[in-house]
Amino acid sequence: MATIDKDTTLILLNEIGILPLFYDADFEIAKRVVEASYKGGARVFEFTNRGENAYPVFVKLLEYIAENLPGMGLGIGTIYDAETAQKYIDAGTDFIVTPCLNPEVGKACVKADIPWIPGVSTLTEIYNARQAGAQVVKLFPGEVVGSKFVKAIKGPMPDVKIMVTGGVQPTAESITEWFGAGAYAVGLGSNLFPKDIIAQGNYEWIAQKVSESIALVKQFRGEA
Repeated sequence: MATIDKDTTLILLNEIGILPLFYDADFEIAKRVVEASYKGGARVFEFTNRGENAYPVFVKLLEYIAENLPGMGLGIGTIYDAETAQKYIDAGTDFIVTPCLNPEVGKACVKADIPWIPGVSTLTEIYNARQAGAQVVKLFPGEVVGSKFVKAIKGPMPDVKIMVTGGVQPTAESITEWFGAGAYAVGLGSNLFPKDIIAQGNYEWIAQKVSESIALVKQFRGEA
């Protein structure tokens, strides 16, 4: 059972502006990272399906969030096929993020009435993703495609909602570049969760970095 509904997920993604994404095979580490992100102000979180232990850890995270982190949405990322998508839908994922455009995954998400955020890198892929039911698309890899692409797409598709992942930095310069180009949100992974910080168990650092990143978005929007 999803912890937050579809509309709330997409609203929070935009309002907060930051989608932290992370994977660890150790539930305790994953839990502490999600807790720290929540403490820093994140209200949507992407756990990536990048290891054999991803599913059991994800299920435990869903249970933990439902009991301890009110208003937090948890989604699964790095999903390539409809069968895997359905497995996580049945577990209760709030949303699904894919690295590429697979309309079959989109069908499963539409049927379950949860957000599907597919990876795209061309105008045609964005069009096809929207036709297949995506309300938000993930521009990936952001550092390769570039912020000028986001700005250019806003010409023929002014209402398109683009989340940028890959190459986004938790700095004023990077946040200004991407949101200035018209990004709906940005995904942040290793820059929020450096391996050495995780190894030290310095979860306060993570909470602070998440908080600073969200503040940069608010500052850019004139909300701070």
